Amino acid sequence: MKNFQKLKNIVLTAETDAVKFYEKGNNTAGRRLRAAMQQIKKSANTIRVEVSKLKKSE
Repeated sequence: MKNFQKLKNIVLTAETDAVKFYEKGNNTAGRRLRAAMQQIKKSANTIRVEVSKLKKSE
């Protein structure tokens, strides 16, 4: 569950940068958004692996 909470926090942070980039045209926020999306991808994969391990151990 810890990894899921981490993912939620990353998404919340990315949402702020998405608004700054798409609505205000802030290019630096766009860079931060791209970095956050990479973190989201990695975190999601970590959660997928964790869920698979837990399912197999049952």
